[in-house]
Parts: sequence; structure tokens; C-alpha cells
Amino acid sequence: MADAPAITEVETADEYIHVRFRDPDRYDEIRTPDWATQPAESVSEGSEVRTGKIEGEDDWEVTSVLIDKHVGEDKAKDQAREIVEKIES
Repeated sequence: MADAPAITEVETADEYIHVRFRDPDRYDEIRTPDWATQPAESVSEGSEVRTGKIEGEDDWEVTSVLIDKHVGEDKAKDQAREIVEKIES
């Protein structure tokens, strides 16, 4: 299984802990794709995955994962890494 990229930022907001892996400014477009729901929710119920597309390229990569804030930041980081490993493997 591929290793997840390093976490660059963790921020707790209204309902989620936002675990960022890549700088969103490097992307031409960012989406929350439906296809990522199953791998994300298999790890953490209610989580969401944001993906970004670099301008001029066809590939999308995970930019961040949103985890329900009730799990706490440490557990959210672990769950986010597991989700990214599932998607990018």
C-alpha cells in the first residue's frame, strides 16, 4: 500500500477537522467527488475527501480530508492518512 503524503495542516472548524495534505493553491479546480465517499466512510463515518486537479494535467489527487470533529485531532489525522492510502493505492 502506498504511503499517504505528509499532513501539512490540521484545523478544527464548525463540524469537521480539516486535515490538509497538499496546498490547495496549486490546483486549478477542487472537488468533493462522490466516488470517494465509500472509501472515506469505510474508515470514518461522515468524512469527506477533497481532490484537486493541476492545470494542464488529467490526474486528480487528494488535497484534504474532512473528519467529524468529535473524533479529536489525533484520531482524525490517523483516519485521514488511512483514507488517503486507500484512495491513492
